[in-house]
Amino acid sequence: MSRILFLSNGHGEDLSGSLIAKQFVKSGYSVDALPIVGKGNHYEKEKINIIGKTKEFRTGGIGYNTLKGRLNEIFGGEIFYVLKRLYLTYKIRKKYDYFFVVGDIVPVFFTWVCKKNFFTYLVAYSSHYEGKLKLPWPSKFFLLSEKAKKIYTRDALTADDLTLQLKKKVSFLGNPFMDKFFSRNKEFNESDFSIGLFPGSRFPEILDNFVLILEVLEKLSDLRYFQKIEFNFAIVNALSSSKIKEIFQNRRWLNIEKIKEKYLLKFQYKSLEVNIYWNNFDKILFKSRCCISMAGTAAEQAIGLGKPVIQLEGKGPQFTKSFAEAQRRLLGKYVFCASNYKDKNDQINQTINLIIKVIYLIKLNKKFMISCNENAKKRLGENKACLKMVDDMNIFIKND
Repeated sequence: MSRILFLSNGHGEDLSGSLIAKQFVKSGYSVDALPIVGKGNHYEKEKINIIGKTKEFRTGGIGYNTLKGRLNEIFGGEIFYVLKRLYLTYKIRKKYDYFFVVGDIVPVFFTWVCKKNFFTYLVAYSSHYEGKLKLPWPSKFFLLSEKAKKIYTRDALTADDLTLQLKKKVSFLGNPFMDKFFSRNKEFNESDFSIGLFPGSRFPEILDNFVLILEVLEKLSDLRYFQKIEFNFAIVNALSSSKIKEIFQNRRWLNIEKIKEKYLLKFQYKSLEVNIYWNNFDKILFKSRCCISMAGTAAEQAIGLGKPVIQLEGKGPQFTKSFAEAQRRLLGKYVFCASNYKDKNDQINQTINLIIKVIYLIKLNKKFMISCNENAKKRLGENKACLKMVDDMNIFIKND
């Protein structure tokens, strides 16, 4: 069978890449991964061999960063690291029959330099942002190349748009990062109301995001209704339990002891309680009726499951005002955000009003949830994206 090298640009791209790679392995292919930034944890989790020594970026990787974030990348040596990854990719290129590119212009550029036949899943781009996709130069040139054998997008609008722009077939077959959720049954009791809290995964901005969400919860604690609601934080390993305890202690939350469950801490502020979980994101998202989010992929997965999202704009370097606004265009009207506020206190108050509004709609307006689910299919697609993509490429490879 053919040998395939996966190239992805960190963050959610590695997640999607690892899931497609796993499906290729199931189909009998030999697969390796070369994550351009980050440790490649998702590939490791799926037992996909990682090429070369990896490194975590201080800003989380080359992406949607502020100017300060980009300067940190340059002076932190990240650009030189990426150039080394490019050299490594070029050096090993002849070992592989095809490259599979996940993400954006960066891995596509790697493939062009190596002059390899490639398949690509453009998870980083969408026509929903501006109505018509403006690919960064020289992406269009690379995708028009005969080397670009199959192109997949993250939504139907983008596939139709790019098919017209490139005058070659571009397909939308769903989003791989949604597959694991579609295969599971509902785990929550309709009488319970759980809200997922997603401060993101990038360190150190996750600290600021975490505290901002806490400030919202502290204000919510004055409303008796929220005693009945279960709040669950999904925390990445980069944020340790000792740091979490320190933050809560400084803010005068009470640590509820004697919790038997592993990867769980429980804290109380007045009559409001929160659960802090590590390594439990999927379970938290699945049981949540809505989410308070300062994250990228997590918000996409929530919308893909028909769950409304309340955004909080942060300071970045990733989850900034502009990133949040772009995410709303990408995911549609069921991402709610207080975007016009005077100061932080006003932002928190407006966010609380949105939380109350969303809970009201979920509980009392049946059409609201039907519309959320229709939006989910339109924006993120349906089940078995990995299988559909691999089957589609398999037909091409056998005929090539």
